[in-house]
Amino acid sequence: MNTFGHLLRVTTFGESHGPAIGCVLDGCPPGIAIAPEDFAHDLARRATGKTRHTSARHEADEVEILSGVYEGVTTGTPIALLIRNTDQRSKDYSAIAAQFRPGHADYSYWQKYGIRDPRGGGRSSARETTMRVAAAVIAKKWLAQRGVSVRGCMTAIGDVVPRAHDWSAVEGNPFFWPCAEQVPELESYMDALRKSGDSVGARVLVVADGVPPGWGEPIYGKLDGELAAAMMSINAVKGVEIGDGFASVASRGSEHRDVMTPAGFLSNHAGGILGGISTGQQISVSVAFKPTSSLRLPVQGLDVDGNVVDVVTTGRHDPCVGIRATPICEAMLALVLMDQALRHRAQCGDVGEVAPRIAGTTSITDTKR
Repeated sequence: MNTFGHLLRVTTFGESHGPAIGCVLDGCPPGIAIAPEDFAHDLARRATGKTRHTSARHEADEVEILSGVYEGVTTGTPIALLIRNTDQRSKDYSAIAAQFRPGHADYSYWQKYGIRDPRGGGRSSARETTMRVAAAVIAKKWLAQRGVSVRGCMTAIGDVVPRAHDWSAVEGNPFFWPCAEQVPELESYMDALRKSGDSVGARVLVVADGVPPGWGEPIYGKLDGELAAAMMSINAVKGVEIGDGFASVASRGSEHRDVMTPAGFLSNHAGGILGGISTGQQISVSVAFKPTSSLRLPVQGLDVDGNVVDVVTTGRHDPCVGIRATPICEAMLALVLMDQALRHRAQCGDVGEVAPRIAGTTSITDTKR
């Protein structure tokens, strides 16, 4: 199913090279002010064709609000959003429609569905993530009204990591990179990579500030579990860490525990979540993206008849899919948080604030996370 969420449910549809893509956001509370132009900023952050470091595809990404909004505010009924594709080129994929690309889901989809859609069906298309970003514009606005903010940055492109971490630098470069002095170095790195015809992986960090303690559930609806599942649903994601993540393996319990004082927590190794429930600290999620295997470099593969073929992927592709993944990871974090907040309000809204309320730590600057 192309649906996720519980009280706030998001369904996406459409093909990358079909007439349109869209989503339905169900369960959204009434009274949120929203207009078509509100989507432009985050969609532009995710868009291709803005720099030479992403795919050359240029889409208008103009959102049509089909339902669920009246006189500029949400009504509480399902919100249907549509974006018409303006630069689709299904011919880019026609040459490989009968081939299995190594490192892609072509073969696994063929085995599951028994049919191949070269237009880039919503099951596998990177363009599908456009609608997640659009839906999250509403979620971000709702969260902001409650003092919760979501932001992200890249913390690795290949083996390159930031030498410093400055949130103010992130929106000033095409890589969402937190160290401005390294941007020319990254430009040269990506130019050389693109010239070689190869690709590289990346790592994205997303954080949420202002989340109160109590959001989440202790067993099957764990906040960290649902965040991990949401991030893994993004194309090309191969790993997710909450807080220290896999670094926890080498740490000692005496180091990993986040000491509590009357003035607040002294660290945040847990990433703001304990027992599946938010602690009131900053929530941090780190996401690993694999390098795309859509390359012009030939590789041995098989066709649908089992014959050995040389697979060459032409057309427009990102040499690093992680470059525009930051807004997508932000979107999934925001949507999961809003869903969890609505569920918490429904079940425990009468509990109110419980003493003592421990202050969170300062923002994360450890780019190794």
